[in-house]
Amino acid sequence: MNAPMDGAGAGRFFNPQVAVLVTVTFMLGMSEFVVVGILPDIASGLRVSEVTAGNLVALFAFVYAPCTPLGSALSARFPRFATYMALMGVFLAGNVLCVLAPNYPVLLVARLLIASVSGTLVAVSMTFAPDVTEDRYRTKFIAWVFSGFSIASVVGVPVGTWVAAAFGWRASFALISILTAMLMALMAVVLPRNSHPARIGFLRQFRLFFDRRIQLGVADVVFGAAASYVFYTYLTPIMRDEIGVPEHMISIGLVIYGCACLWSNLYGGTLADKGHGVEPLTHMRPVYGAQAVCLCLLAFASLVPVAGALLLVALGMFMYLQNASSQVLYMDVAYQSHPGSVNLAASLNSMSFNIGIAIGSAVGGMVNDALGLAWLGPFGAMFALLAVGTTTLLRPYVSPVGE
Repeated sequence: MNAPMDGAGAGRFFNPQVAVLVTVTFMLGMSEFVVVGILPDIASGLRVSEVTAGNLVALFAFVYAPCTPLGSALSARFPRFATYMALMGVFLAGNVLCVLAPNYPVLLVARLLIASVSGTLVAVSMTFAPDVTEDRYRTKFIAWVFSGFSIASVVGVPVGTWVAAAFGWRASFALISILTAMLMALMAVVLPRNSHPARIGFLRQFRLFFDRRIQLGVADVVFGAAASYVFYTYLTPIMRDEIGVPEHMISIGLVIYGCACLWSNLYGGTLADKGHGVEPLTHMRPVYGAQAVCLCLLAFASLVPVAGALLLVALGMFMYLQNASSQVLYMDVAYQSHPGSVNLAASLNSMSFNIGIAIGSAVGGMVNDALGLAWLGPFGAMFALLAVGTTTLLRPYVSPVGE
């Protein structure tokens, strides 16, 4: 159980500390996802193809995925607040470099610098839960921290897209840099300075990966994320070329999609309350099945544009439903069976999701290049069906963890 909170924050979920931690993930999400909205601008500005520009998403995820568990396990051995601020400093430097990048290779290096710390920042954010809120708000805290990414989709990405259209794509990263500097000043004022350093060695923390429940939980999120990112990386071209959304309406389309994603993250917290350990994630099986059907139907979006637009909204509502449930699995298994690996466990959702992003966006790039945008949905459906299979394999583990 968490210790009672002091002062005005006692008994209240939203307080300055929680708000700051949600804002951190908002900034991470805005920086990560804004590329999707400004992909054509980057491509034309740096004179590369949209597929090459789209590789910024895939390569970001390829670096994000391995750096997240390594950084999280390493950060567990140092003072939490100082480590958190240092990681935010690296994140800020990466976004400033995006502003200054004279060509595609430099922009790629800047994006990979951001990727190297983003997942660890999310993991460290999760470890603040016992210090900033009460145990009864645990799944709500998880859902809201992850919802920072969805709020970025609703507000940050469309704003970044509008700024890019008005002032150029570099201005989007300049805005992110300014907001990050302001956020760091606020973090220094409100976040607690206490730490819970790991008492086991760096390598011993990775025994967590030998737990079958963790392996299946990771695979489930990888497949679920890949299903979405096969098409999400090319969301702007799909809206423009398949559904026929005018250029000046793209930002509105991104806002609507972002609202669906925000609902997905927050409702995911409600789903995660239905059980402990493995159980909430096993309830995702029919969700993945419905996602597979919608992805197959996306192939026909150009035939009935209104139906295609509604399908995109539905897919946004599926996109993050597994987040809180998977985080509950990782944390409950760690607390129960691997107490020295809690920091590492806190990083697994970010790691898994970004492996899925890397796979999905890479597959999406190849499919788009070879077959065109219309085929992205059916290929994404294959990953959704793999997620259905993985949740089925998790079901025998429900009782041991839930007890």
